[in-house]
Amino acid sequence: MNAPKKVAFYTLGCKLNFSETSTIARSFEGEGFERVDFSEKADIYVINTCSVTENADKRFKTIVKQAQKANPAAFVAAVGCYAQLKPHELADVEGVDLVLGATEKFKITDYLNDLSKNDFGEVHSCEIEEADFYVGSYSIGDRTRAFLKVQDGCDYKCTYCTIPLARGISRSDTLENVLQNAADISAQGIKEIVLTGVNIGDYGKGEFGNKKHEHTFLELVKALDKVEGIERLRISSIEPNLLKNETIDFVSKSRTFVPHFHIPLQSGSNAILKLMRRRYMSELYTERVAKIREVMPDACIGVDVIVGFPGETDEHFLETYHFLNALDISYLHVFTYSERDKTLAAEMEGIVPIKVRNKRSKMLRGLSVKKRRAFYESQLGTTRTVLFEGENKEGYIHGFTENYVKVKAPWNPELVNTLQEITLTKIDEDGLVRFKISETVLG
Repeated sequence: MNAPKKVAFYTLGCKLNFSETSTIARSFEGEGFERVDFSEKADIYVINTCSVTENADKRFKTIVKQAQKANPAAFVAAVGCYAQLKPHELADVEGVDLVLGATEKFKITDYLNDLSKNDFGEVHSCEIEEADFYVGSYSIGDRTRAFLKVQDGCDYKCTYCTIPLARGISRSDTLENVLQNAADISAQGIKEIVLTGVNIGDYGKGEFGNKKHEHTFLELVKALDKVEGIERLRISSIEPNLLKNETIDFVSKSRTFVPHFHIPLQSGSNAILKLMRRRYMSELYTERVAKIREVMPDACIGVDVIVGFPGETDEHFLETYHFLNALDISYLHVFTYSERDKTLAAEMEGIVPIKVRNKRSKMLRGLSVKKRRAFYESQLGTTRTVLFEGENKEGYIHGFTENYVKVKAPWNPELVNTLQEITLTKIDEDGLVRFKISETVLG
């Protein structure tokens, strides 16, 4: 009897990509493949690509080389956003045998009748207008928490973003299917589910293949809160104009949703927000943060911000810096603007020199450290619930509280995937928080 073929996966980019990689991996397992770690020798290596930043593009070649080093004869396939946007560019990378676009990636096993190495990468890529149907996904088995995809695509036209070109129009999973997936995840003993998508606040649009909203994001949140067996639900990135006060109020009183919001800002300058074609001004963002603080004073609030956008002067940047410095937020995700083909921003005047972009990025990363430290300090002495993760990192186990404070303790395998009630006691030299365990909440 022949041993099963081995397949390994590498994921670049966002939580949404992780959920889709996991779903694709399950399709391989259903066909009799054995999944192994990417560092091991495999017959097939699948790389799920990202196109949000230039760095993700560059890393692709490095990852292909890693696969070839592990097994020079292995079949290498590329899927994901970069594969949809620039399929022939990926196909030209030495060692790549197959490139699949947005609609083809979920049917990858159909393209694997012959695993012989190709002289040239074979491309199967649709026109993005054809990516108008929904494929449900969730990650499970390789993390303490699961990423549950509820929505895909985006109808927004932000001038810097390639996601609509890579993923197509906004469309949603049916409410029934989301609830079933959540129940399936919970049944496997996973304690936390993170809702993910491209624009999850737009949930309900395209639920049954049409443009109108069958349900709202608030209706989704309320329905998920009733699913039995789920311990925690976390909302990933959500647009400020789509995070309604009613949703914030509901989360503050809900059974399972945790007090953690990640809200893209991108710029604190209204002039730059207009150039970006964002759908809000900074005043609305201030209102959203104030509302969260009003009903959830200990909530964690994360912010996405882009520096070096075309036309961003020193004055615009300082406007963003001072806006964020004055805002009661918990941390920043800082992105250095990089030109993306086929975007309006790439054709704009007022290009910011790379050195200036990097300097601004460094300043905001420093502000993020300050903000996170202040948030952690505000939590000292409070009692929280931490979910411990499964990795032994240099003799320590790590986990996150419900409001996203990262904590550490000496490695203890019995704590893995358990919820423990703790009291936060002190901040460590590396910025993590130590604690004492009060009592076991869940084993």
